[in-house]
Amino acid sequence: MSETGGPDVTQELRLPWDDDPEDLYEHAPCGYLTTLPDGTIVRVNETFLAWTGHTRAALIGHRRFRDLLTAGDKIYHETHYAPLLSMQNEVHEIALEVVREDGRRLPVLVNSVLERGAGGAPRLIRTMVFNATERRSYERELLAARREAEASEQRVRVLQRIVADLSAAPTEAEVAEAVVRAPEPAFAAASTSIYLVDVERDQLVAVASTDPTTGNWDDMPRSSPRAVAAVARRGDLHVIGSMAEAEEHFPDLAESMRRSGRQSVVLLPLTTGSGDDQAIAVLGVLAFSFREERSLSDGELRVIRLLGQQAGQALDRARLYDDARRREDRANFLARTTRSLEEEHRLLQRARRLVERVVPEIADWAAVRLQVGPAGLREDLGGPPPDPDLLAERVAEATSKTEPIFAADGDGLGCTVLPLTARGRVLGTLALRMAPDRRGAEAERMFLRDLADRAGLALENARLYEQERAIARTLQRSLLAADVPGGDPRFAMETFYQAAAQDLEVGGDWFDAFLITPNKLAVVVGDVVGRGIDAATTMGQLRSAIRALASAEHGPARLLEQLDRFCERVDSARMATVVYGEIDLLSSEFSYACAGHLPPLLHEPAGSPQYLLQARSAPIGSRAGDRRRTEHKVRLAAGSRLLLYTDGLVERRGRPIDRGFEILAREYARRRDAPLKGLTAGLADTMVGRDHGDDVCLLCLTLGTEERLERSIGADPLQISLLRADLRGWLVGHAVDQDCVNAVLLACSEAVANAIEHGYRDDPFGVVDVSATVSLDAVEVRVSDRGSWRGPGTDFARGRGLQLIEDSMDEVFFDRGEGTTVTMRRHRGGDPS
Repeated sequence: MSETGGPDVTQELRLPWDDDPEDLYEHAPCGYLTTLPDGTIVRVNETFLAWTGHTRAALIGHRRFRDLLTAGDKIYHETHYAPLLSMQNEVHEIALEVVREDGRRLPVLVNSVLERGAGGAPRLIRTMVFNATERRSYERELLAARREAEASEQRVRVLQRIVADLSAAPTEAEVAEAVVRAPEPAFAAASTSIYLVDVERDQLVAVASTDPTTGNWDDMPRSSPRAVAAVARRGDLHVIGSMAEAEEHFPDLAESMRRSGRQSVVLLPLTTGSGDDQAIAVLGVLAFSFREERSLSDGELRVIRLLGQQAGQALDRARLYDDARRREDRANFLARTTRSLEEEHRLLQRARRLVERVVPEIADWAAVRLQVGPAGLREDLGGPPPDPDLLAERVAEATSKTEPIFAADGDGLGCTVLPLTARGRVLGTLALRMAPDRRGAEAERMFLRDLADRAGLALENARLYEQERAIARTLQRSLLAADVPGGDPRFAMETFYQAAAQDLEVGGDWFDAFLITPNKLAVVVGDVVGRGIDAATTMGQLRSAIRALASAEHGPARLLEQLDRFCERVDSARMATVVYGEIDLLSSEFSYACAGHLPPLLHEPAGSPQYLLQARSAPIGSRAGDRRRTEHKVRLAAGSRLLLYTDGLVERRGRPIDRGFEILAREYARRRDAPLKGLTAGLADTMVGRDHGDDVCLLCLTLGTEERLERSIGADPLQISLLRADLRGWLVGHAVDQDCVNAVLLACSEAVANAIEHGYRDDPFGVVDVSATVSLDAVEVRVSDRGSWRGPGTDFARGRGLQLIEDSMDEVFFDRGEGTTVTMRRHRGGDPS
């Protein structure tokens, strides 16, 4: 009892330090090991033995601590654990795995202390072992959760990036490319494919895949029993987690998985619509697969469904954008094509332009066949063309029905045939082969019908234009002088008329030349204000009036005064411009007057061209300006060339007329030695070309016979005929007899042809010089070139050309220097034999 009378507490309680120390060691909540410095176990408690299943007898003295570790931990013990313990005399919380007696592994945490003797030598190692099984499980759970969070974060980042890409993708194709890239980084998918729904054709179209060589990746009807079609019809997510599940529900998918080595597949519908107030529409299916069997977590499924919704909304937006852009592009194409066709006025040119517009912008091949104009016209572009027999059948069908025959899958032709109609008449057909359009077939058909309507109207307008143009041309040419004087050795004349290229109406430009008396020649070029039938009629009246008023007594000034009085009765002739001249063929005197017209251009044998600027006054019937009519006379040397022309030759918008005069004088001088035949046409082609907006009228007159004919022609065989015409007129003007004329023409033509063929065979810019003189007893012609006669058979002496020349001429000489010169003589009135 205590001093207070209560129980003696010290007698009833046993303090912990009163416990048996050996029992505490043996049954401690952790394992104890005592080992020698080499690791041999010398003592172990019961707790460690219970954990590992080993017996005390099997361990003590027989096993080292590192012998109880796994292979990897043995290496760690040797390389880290033991060296660290030796250096620090202690180690703490080293994670190792001990191999139990039954072979299972026990995760442990180890604390060891190295005790040393008096001399510092290691004496023994005391080791405390804690069971880390639950801690390892907890760590694994934490690690798995962390990995799942990281994977979820990765999926969210991928989804955010894909959503950003989808928001920036304006077209359906770009949306599909963005969606098909999502499953591989987000879910570690092996391959991905995307199918889009074509509502008009009721099909699923394979549009993109990361590995199109694997699986069953092709188009299919939406009613197909295949897995992708089933998901598109039902609109719900399908996860096929194993081959057995695929074989049970979708045999086609199982076969595809077996060929590609895939073990699980996800089929995700791409949908739009909330489902609350609007129906959910399936726009496509995203299919992605895995190489191993895969079960998806709830988080992964939520992300996958969200991906399907975002992709569906992006597809819906892109389709609206694609449709709007396609309509805008088609409208722009129709507008551009209409404007382009209007630039051409001829039927054939419009047909060609139509084909050029269609290929390659909307088709890879197109052909126009016309039933009007030249028989059998066909203009096609692109390649290769379809089967001609089948195309002919479709053309006949479209023409008879006056309805388009649209291309259909598997029809063998692969192109659409459109009848081109206008005002109830079929003008022809337009056949074109286009890339198949996955969507918008009906809109595309409406576009093609609109194209055919516009093209038909454009071609009909061109046909009417050509018809009216032919009538107008016939009318205008009937009003022009058709029978200018010719055959007189005292002069030669060349005329040219070219109507405006961009105007249907006839114009008021005209030329005329006639003999007032046997020795007086009148030449005139004029231009009536305005266009159309009225201008052409007025032009005809002025032309007739000039012929009626011209006389040997009055002269040019008097004639213009009479034309002023003529305008009082014919008001439409007012402001017409006229240059009128009379040439005295005996005295070679030229008398002229200009009523508001451009000045004549004179080029004498010596010197440069000069404009005749005297005797100028106001246009015919003008009420302003200088109305006094004067005339001027100039004596023309033999061989002078006089050019009369209208303003269409020199006037251009955006260019001073003085510049036009300079160009004309330069081009006229350059042709001084060219044959008269073809001179006006060549001059107009150089000055105007084909794209001109005004009529062009020229009259070139060569007066008298040149004492010496000198011509230079290009190395073009077509120039020989022009030279022959010029040389013939010159010889006739010198009263050379006909036999001599024919012989000289033959020899000269052969010599020039050989110079072109052999001397300039590699030089299309070569020039052949021809000169001719006439004496009382002979004609001498010299043909010179500066070419190089190389190779066998190119020598005159060995060719047939020499034989022809020698048969025609009396004397033939050759001079070989820098080129070749052939000099030929023929006696007048003689016989070369």
